[in-house]
Amino acid sequence: MNPDPPKHRPLERFWPYADLPEQPSEEELAQLDPDLYEALFGATPRPFSITLVFPALEDPRFADALDIARGSAEFRETGRGAAHRYRARFWSSDALRLRDLFDIVGRSDTTEVLIDDRPVPYARELWLPLVWFLIPR
Repeated sequence: MNPDPPKHRPLERFWPYADLPEQPSEEELAQLDPDLYEALFGATPRPFSITLVFPALEDPRFADALDIARGSAEFRETGRGAAHRYRARFWSSDALRLRDLFDIVGRSDTTEVLIDDRPVPYARELWLPLVWFLIPR
């Protein structure tokens, strides 16, 4: 025990993040990795989907690509700077819009094609052409 009184009194305040909500917001839940979401909350029934993940491209039709992507079933922007990506999910009933978007952004090697939120071998070469068969003629 120190018999001398302290020379200064510490401030009585909490750390700066004391006002965080106890439950995650809908936006935070939407950004979770699909495997983590399934582990935490169980599998959710969802129709078959194809997701295109692409960066900003130097293409004169890129504004049209963003309009198509914003009209998808789910659209998100993630990352900053060089890691900034656009993510557009399409159901099989949206095959025509998926093809229109892929015609613009599919030329880039950095565009990812995800099947049910997972990278799958031959997604560009096999899965997308199979979905094109769903487009009515």
